[in-house]
Amino acid sequence: MIAAALLAVLAAMALVVVRALRGPTTFDRLLAANSIGNGAILVLALFGFLTGRPEFLDLGLTYALLNYVGIFAVLKFFRLGSLGAEAEADQR
Repeated sequence: MIAAALLAVLAAMALVVVRALRGPTTFDRLLAANSIGNGAILVLALFGFLTGRPEFLDLGLTYALLNYVGIFAVLKFFRLGSLGAEAEADQR
């Protein structure tokens, strides 16, 4: 049953990759990238459960934090055009 869930998540991730490649706007592609990250976390958790190795859950949590911070960095870049402090000084 876990293997079937793993295959279903992989199939959903394949559809999301298609959405990322065809997305009409940048924000559609960003949402697809976030969904790919969430799918990767699910794949890590399911694979860890399937193989009986709980270390994969730690990797999944670490990847979740990186995904969360990365999305905010990309959104800031789209909004300000830069990630440095100079762009913040120019906005004031």
